[in-house]
Amino acid sequence: MITQPQAMATPTPDPDEERRRIQTARLLAYRDDGPLANALAGKLGKGLPPVPATLVALLAVLAFLVTGLLDQGGPILLLPVATTLLLVLPTTPRDHLGRFDWLTPPLLRGAEFLAVISIGLAAEAPKWLLFVLVYVVGYHTYDTVYRTRQSIWPPAWVFHAGLGWELRLLVIGLGAALGILTPVLAVLTAYLFVLFAVESVTSWVRLDKASAQAGADAEQDLEASPEDQLEQATGEADKG
Repeated sequence: MITQPQAMATPTPDPDEERRRIQTARLLAYRDDGPLANALAGKLGKGLPPVPATLVALLAVLAFLVTGLLDQGGPILLLPVATTLLLVLPTTPRDHLGRFDWLTPPLLRGAEFLAVISIGLAAEAPKWLLFVLVYVVGYHTYDTVYRTRQSIWPPAWVFHAGLGWELRLLVIGLGAALGILTPVLAVLTAYLFVLFAVESVTSWVRLDKASAQAGADAEQDLEASPEDQLEQATGEADKG
């Protein structure tokens, strides 16, 4: 008896597994880890729980600011940077699937912004420059969140080119410790502004063009007469 060969069934992805994969990808994108964090992720073992470690880093930076410890200037200005790096970098390997792990990105962004502001104020950097830097990084975060919620993922290179939260803090801390924070802030802010603005605008323009082209193709298909559709189908069949 000859039986008809059965086509191999394509395995259906597990919905729960797919949800977990997307959640992890989104939270890692919102963290905005840079090249240093990604390079160390595979060398830190299981890593620290992200929420407690990031919360402690945020509270530590806040304590430095409130107590006026950074007012001495000099190498002490590296303290918020070192504390944040030592506490948050070991959280990079985690999958961020815990019940409260969604809090990690806002806590991390808060720690980064608070460290920038506390170092900048202690080093007497121009306040408007601090505001612009925080705004630029905040815009990048908002753009990332908005895109990923529509399943439009920013390219991986933009996170590396943007240095990530860890290298941005390191650059600012070193600039403050060496007494050259203002020019360092100016260069870093200008660089990040051009990078994030150009990449975001070109990505959205490219997406708009693709959507417009898809809409035009669909409209053209609707307007085509049955004879034109038959002729086009016949021509494609002949080519095949």
